[in-house]
Parts: sequence; C-alpha cells; structure tokens
Amino acid sequence: MQNDPPILQCSNFFCQALNSESHQFCHKCRSPLIKRYLWAVGSGLEIFKPRELVGDRYLLKTGQVLLDTKPGFPPESPVEIPVSWEVYLRLSPSRLHVPQIYGMVTAPRSTSTLLLLEDAAIYPDGAKLKSGNELAGSLMPKLTSLWTESDPLRQLNWLWQIAQLWEPFCRENVASTLLTSDLLRVDASFVRLLDLQPDTQGTPDLTQLGQFWAQWQQNPADPISDFLTQLCQQMIQGQIRTADQLLDRLDQGMTHYGQGQTRTIQIATFTDQGPSRQSNEDACYPASGSHLSFKIGDAASNPVVIVCDGIGGHEGGEVASGLAIATLQTQAETLLSETDPDAATLVSGLEQAALSANDVISQRNDQEHRQERQRMGTTVVMALAHAHELLINHVGDSRAYRITRTGCYQVTLDDDVASREVRLGYALYRNALQQPSSGALVQALGMSSSNFLHPTVQRFVLDEDCVFLLCSDGLSDHDRVDECWEEEIVPILDGTTALATASRRLVEIANTRNGHDNVTVGLVYCQVTLNQTAIAPLQIDWDRATSQSSEPSSLSPRSRSAESLEELPSEPSTLKTQIIQRPRSSFRFLPLLVMLLALFGIGGLLVLLVPEIRVALNPVSLPPTSSFPTPIPTVSLSPDPPTPFNSTSSALEARMVILLDRPTTGSPQPPVLFSLVRQPNAVVPPASDQTIGSVVPGTIARVVNQQATEDRISWVRLEVCSVPGGSKVANAVKPGDFGWQEERTVGPFVTQNLSLKPAQLGRCAPPAASASPAPTP
Repeated sequence: MQNDPPILQCSNFFCQALNSESHQFCHKCRSPLIKRYLWAVGSGLEIFKPRELVGDRYLLKTGQVLLDTKPGFPPESPVEIPVSWEVYLRLSPSRLHVPQIYGMVTAPRSTSTLLLLEDAAIYPDGAKLKSGNELAGSLMPKLTSLWTESDPLRQLNWLWQIAQLWEPFCRENVASTLLTSDLLRVDASFVRLLDLQPDTQGTPDLTQLGQFWAQWQQNPADPISDFLTQLCQQMIQGQIRTADQLLDRLDQGMTHYGQGQTRTIQIATFTDQGPSRQSNEDACYPASGSHLSFKIGDAASNPVVIVCDGIGGHEGGEVASGLAIATLQTQAETLLSETDPDAATLVSGLEQAALSANDVISQRNDQEHRQERQRMGTTVVMALAHAHELLINHVGDSRAYRITRTGCYQVTLDDDVASREVRLGYALYRNALQQPSSGALVQALGMSSSNFLHPTVQRFVLDEDCVFLLCSDGLSDHDRVDECWEEEIVPILDGTTALATASRRLVEIANTRNGHDNVTVGLVYCQVTLNQTAIAPLQIDWDRATSQSSEPSSLSPRSRSAESLEELPSEPSTLKTQIIQRPRSSFRFLPLLVMLLALFGIGGLLVLLVPEIRVALNPVSLPPTSSFPTPIPTVSLSPDPPTPFNSTSSALEARMVILLDRPTTGSPQPPVLFSLVRQPNAVVPPASDQTIGSVVPGTIARVVNQQATEDRISWVRLEVCSVPGGSKVANAVKPGDFGWQEERTVGPFVTQNLSLKPAQLGRCAPPAASASPAPTP
C-alpha cells in the first residue's frame, strides 16, 4: 500500500495535493485525509477494472464499492430528484440502517447513470478488528453468515431491528429489501443495508417474513431454536398480524437473554464556554467534571447523562438549559425508581419527561411575557441505561454518536430545516445545506406548546463494549467527531485512555478547531461481560401475549406516558392551542333541490324569449393549445465547484494580505471564525492566556510567515490589519495583534487578490508617498 500512486486529493481548498490512499494525513499540509467509500447502484460498472477511475473521480475498489478521490468537491446531483430516489430521503430517520444518497456519476464509457450511496454496509475509514486488522472499504458480512456463531441476545436484537423497519419499509414499497440475504448486512450488533430493493411483485406480508426467518434456524441445539420456530409458525399462520405484536415477543426474548450478561457503565461530563463566548448557555448532568461508575441492576445506580444547549442569550438560554436539566433529572430518577419498568414504560416516560421540561420552560416564557424570538429554549440529548439497553432521548441539534472499533455512527437526526427537507423528499442533504436557513431548528424545548413537540426516543441493545458520545454543536459542527473518533475515543475501548481525560480532550478539540460556541460533552462507556451461570430456557406465555397485543392500543405512546407518569410534577404551559373543528352541515337536501329546479326553469324561459341572451351564450372558437403546460425551469441547489489552486505552490505566502470571512456554504454561520494563539501547536485550555483573541468575519490580515511543527502541520502567523466595526464578540482580535493558527483552519475563510482601499487595509496600508520638494531656483 505504501507504493500506491498518489490519487486521493486533499480536501483542504488551498492545498489539494494528491496523496496515496494509505496515508492518513496530507503529505503537504497535514490535513486529515477524507476517505469516503460509496456503494454504486445501477449498470455500467462491469466495463471498468479495479483501480480504474469512474467519471474521472471515483476509484473502483471492488464490485460496486467506489472511493471518492475528490472529497473536497460537491458530487454531481440531478436538477430534479428522480421519484425512485425519494424513498432513500423519506427513510432518512432510519439512517443508522439505510444508506443515504451521496450523488450520481455518468461514466464516459457508459451511457447509464450510477446512483452513489454513502453510509452503506461498507466499513468506514478507521474501522479495525480488535487484532488491529484493517477493515476500511470492505463489505460488512451478511447477517446469515454470522447467525449460527452469534449469541441469543444478538440474534434477537437483529430480528428486533428488522421488525422495527418492517412497517416503514412496507409503506415505502421496499419491504423486499428485508427478505434479501445479500442486502442484509451486520456491523456487530447493528443491521446495515447495502441499498433498497423495490417491491416489484406487491408488498410482502409477515407470512413471507416468517418463512424467510425460518430458513436461518437449522441447528436445533441453538438456545432460541424452539422460540424462533414457534415465532415463525405464528407469523406464517397469521397469529402474529402486526409488527407491534412481533416486537412484543422479541422484546420478551431480549429481556430474558439480557440477564445472561453484566453491564458496567462509566460516565464522564465536561462543559466549557469556549474562547469566543462571554457565558456558557450549555448545561449537563452529572455536573461538569464528573466521573462516575455504575453497575446496571444495583439499587442505587442512576446511569443518566443529559446535555443541553440553551437558546436565547445569557438571560435566556442559560436559564432554559438549567430548567431542562433539573426537570429531566428529577423525572428520570422517578422513572428508574419504579419496580423493573419495561421498555414501553421507559420510552413513554422519557417522552413525557421531555414534554414536562418543555412545559416548565414555556411557563417561564409566559410569566416573563416572552414572545416569538424572545422566547428562551434549549436542545437536549439524554441517555439512560437500564437492564440490557441504553435509551436516547433527543430534541434539537445536540447529537448522540455510538463508537466501536469498527465505526462511529451518528444515531440522532438533527431537528433542523435541512434534515426536514430531506425527510420530506425535497432535497439531497448536501444540497439542502446550501439553503440560507438550513441550520435553523424546527423544534426545541420551551419554544412552543407541548402539543407541537415530538421528542425522539431510541433504544439500543448493549451486547458489546461501546462508547456513546453526547455533545452540543460546539463539538459536532464541521464534522469534528468524524475527524477525531479513532484517535480520541477508540483508546477508551482499548483501555489506554481514561474516560475523564477523553472528555476534556474533546472539549479542547472543540475550542481549538471550532471555537465559535459553547461546548459540552457527555461520555457513556458501556462494558459487557458474560455471566458464568447458565441462563434458563426462554419461556413465553404465547396465549397471553397474543391476547394482549392482538389489537392496536387505543392510546398513543404520548397518552400512555401521560397516564403512567401522572404523579410526576408537571404543570401544562399556558400557551393555548386553537383546535379548529369542522362545522356540521345545516342544509337540507329537498328544499335546496326545489330552489335549483326553479332557477333553471326561469333561466330556460329567458333564453327562449330574449334573442340577445342566445347570441351572448354562443361559444367563441379558440385556437387549439398544447395539452402540456409550459415547464417551469428548476434551479439546482448544487453549488458550482470552486476553482482549484495550483497545489504545487504554497497557498498562503509571506506578506500576502487576505480577507477572512465566512465560506459561501449553507452551514450555520458562526459569530467567530477561529482563534489566534501565541505559539504554534498550542493546545488552548479554558481561560488560558495562550489565546490572543477570536477572529471575526470581515477581518483583514497579513501573512507574516509560516512554520511546520514536529508533527508536520503547517502553521501561519498573521498580523491583524483591521477588524469590522460593530462586532459584539468580547475578546475579538484588534488591529496590531499577531498570532498563530493552523493553515488548514485558516484556509477555508480566506479571500485573496483583494482590491482594498487604504482605510480598509488599516495598519497594513503602505505609507503615503511624501511630496517632492520644489526645485530651488
């Protein structure tokens, strides 16, 4: 691999040097190299050989696996989304299992267009086995190939995930995907799909799913053999008629076999206001700096982590996040104090906890007469461990990630405009990000009545060692988690990094590589060990289960949660929701018919008696028109690719004057761009005197010199020439300040070849030429 030809282009806009695929960092600017493996859907790849470029960009690895060699440029996308693609967009809430559309490519030697999918069942860059063997770019194994060697809890977990997908896949007419062994792949405990297969012969039913599952159980000695045989029989015979009934039986099985393992949970939290903010509107539970350990099942254990990102300024966001933490903590403790709550109780209880927190913040807004944009609110992401599961509760754009040695997966979907556009099938995600309001939240705690709030609660079975990362957007912005998970979080699993150390290190990364916002991190390290004692065979009262779940419940999950947690203190918001009822018709048919007949009779007499009316009613001949309306031109949301720089020369050179401003992307616009520090390679801890100040958009600077550190990262020293007026950033840089920052961090904000007036150049303006003395006569 070390002799591979350089083919992977650096994504640093001001570098774009070519690198070998085996490299982790650019050999020139030391930026991390992005390796994005894609799954190609369509015909035409058969004419290419491995390691050939498809469309002058995508390297064919093997089969249908491609590597994007120009990840810094936007992929080609259609002007109008084909109907067959929309199913991927509408199923984006299931992105943990369903691949998402990356773009398309039309190869010069092929007339067909290939659909490119990302997050398919392909191991990502950085994925390794515990032995250290590389997995990146290879297909994940088929579920059927690992079935017989897996333990009962994992087998039931796979079936449970498929059952969760069954109804949405049936609605989208792609349920045949779940009946195709080649498409069903697994990454340890997660079911992953290569692509979606349409239902060409009608929508399958649970009978066919039962027949499909029955093929997997070939060893009568397997612990779940009897259970799976009876489960499939009930599906085939029609005794299990809904996905809810199927999930109920699988839940009973997972609860039983989950007792065969012991789970230890470690928790670490840390929050910081960041280098550019005057206050910290984030909040977390347990308190920042905590490092706790729990054994699930102990009476005194309370394995709960909460991260909130407040909205509304110091006097709003900070209050809102604090109120949310207090409410959610209290209700979580009450929920866990119940005697062995089942999964349904936990899910509805967490949903109700979010609604209660929303009501508490809404009441404060109402009491202080806050309206519209003045209302304070907060995002929330919350983790609660119980029995064999960890549950994630989520509202807003604070995120949760799940990390193992084989990958880092974002398990929550942001409640923002861009994600909503994708979910509705209106735009591809990368195109949706180009919209001005793409990062605006569509829901958060405290902003409106609970009637309009829809928290998302997810369940994850804990059957292997893993780390869950909960964080605010101070860390997750600009894909920082994707950049650092392998170096910063995987060592936790290897036992070489302490959890508390990792939490502080992640905050430092957020402050130095982002630095535009508050940052909060909550880490949940789950360790799973097998019990030595054998577990009893699974026993289920099939008749009782069937009678209880044969009919859909008349109560929604929200209604059930409200009843089960009725004793929890939660006053409703005073915001009123107007319910518009459809008015009942007050017409009687017979009188109306008589009136219409009378009118038609009078009209007919007038036509016969008055000639002028007959002339006026004669139709006028019109020229024929096309049966097709004039098409309305559509505009692609894809931005034009930037003009590449010459990668053979340095992008930022000494004495160069540059404008530092926001890049022309649709991502949320930060109040600051980055920070300047006193020395290269400085790691800036909170409240450190190593920070010179924050660079705000519109700053004019001059490059003083460059320097490469021991780890071969290029740094540039900048002199601040002028700053825009009206900036409200407390510690913004001032004209005359000198400071260092990584070239790869500065690059995306640089505009060159400026035509600036001396007033704009400030202290960097050349001195005015002195007047020549008059000649002496």
